[in-house]
Amino acid sequence: MKYDFLDNPLLSRLGALPIEARVPMLGNVAGKHRSPHRGSSVEFAEYRKYVPGDDTRRLDWKAFARSDRFYIKEFEADTNLRAYFVVDASGSMKFAGRGEAKIQFARRIAASLSYLLVNQGDAAGLSICTDKLHMEVPPSRRAAHLDRLFSTLGALTPSGPTGLVEALHTIAEKVSQRAFVVVLSDLFTEPDALGDALQHLRYRKHDISVFHLLDPLEIGFEFDRPHRFVDLEDNTALVVEPNLIAEEYKAALRDFLTAVRAKCHDAAADYQLVLTDTPLEPLLREFLTARLPKSKH
Repeated sequence: MKYDFLDNPLLSRLGALPIEARVPMLGNVAGKHRSPHRGSSVEFAEYRKYVPGDDTRRLDWKAFARSDRFYIKEFEADTNLRAYFVVDASGSMKFAGRGEAKIQFARRIAASLSYLLVNQGDAAGLSICTDKLHMEVPPSRRAAHLDRLFSTLGALTPSGPTGLVEALHTIAEKVSQRAFVVVLSDLFTEPDALGDALQHLRYRKHDISVFHLLDPLEIGFEFDRPHRFVDLEDNTALVVEPNLIAEEYKAALRDFLTAVRAKCHDAAADYQLVLTDTPLEPLLREFLTARLPKSKH
């Protein structure tokens, strides 16, 4: 089945770039990401004293020759990554002004990164939130699982108020193992409440990325005649002369963006303000490259 939000040539070009976790992960299968536990991968971590029952194959004989004591080599354990793509499906996400609809842009990011994750042996899942959280697709590493994830994304119809904050709190409570949580939303919620939810995720040691999706028209607010503005979440409407409120609107928007960015920074969340007319390939390439360890840049 062909999905209009998937660009196969783009995925092929990005396939050589891995998606790296910024914090140690926990998983059930061996993978490429650091774990907080010690294991037997190739990267040396530290020595510790030998205790009866340890695997003698990990004894360091050079250290014994120097100190006349037995030491065990410990290594960083590698593990797999679980990603949860949290897609805001509230009414405001269907807005399309000078860019494509925000929900369509969210689909393209979530689908592309999910494909890349599963292709590298990691797990991708999808959480849809309107006024509630719908844990639609649990994370899986199976390639066949992607069709279910893509079908769910394709069937999204944004409506109603946002429940993003409640959804993030629910994920923080329900997802017990460390995960990669990717938020795709216009973030039309109170910054303080958003900050509390992000801190909850941080407390549970999740790796958080936030794609803040806005239309260029929402940033520029360039109108030359009176307009009827409709709230897409509760359908209230207001007719105004844009020139009379443009400066006040832009000041309020600046304050909002500053507050949101600060809340993300405080929660150690990777934050990106993305306009919906932005080309996808350079956006994703920069995102993936920025997550690479310094030595791999």
